[in-house]
Amino acid sequence: MSTDLQAQVLRLLDDVLSLDGRAQSFTRSTALLGALPELDSMAVVSLMTAMEERLGLSIDDDEIDGDTFATVGSLTDFVAAKLG
Repeated sequence: MSTDLQAQVLRLLDDVLSLDGRAQSFTRSTALLGALPELDSMAVVSLMTAMEERLGLSIDDDEIDGDTFATVGSLTDFVAAKLG
């Protein structure tokens, strides 16, 4: 797994969730959905939109479930799979 890609995901989390740099200390195993109060259902939609715009992804609603946003690692793996 590319550390560059994880760094991009962490920057997105920081920007979209207004974490003021807190995401930079996150690791692959850091829990997201259910653990970060900032990551609610509206934030998930905003995060998906930001991933599409900044990373050039196309995400269908049926590709996303709670497991995708469970941890930094699961989210990074999802982005990596989408980027092919």
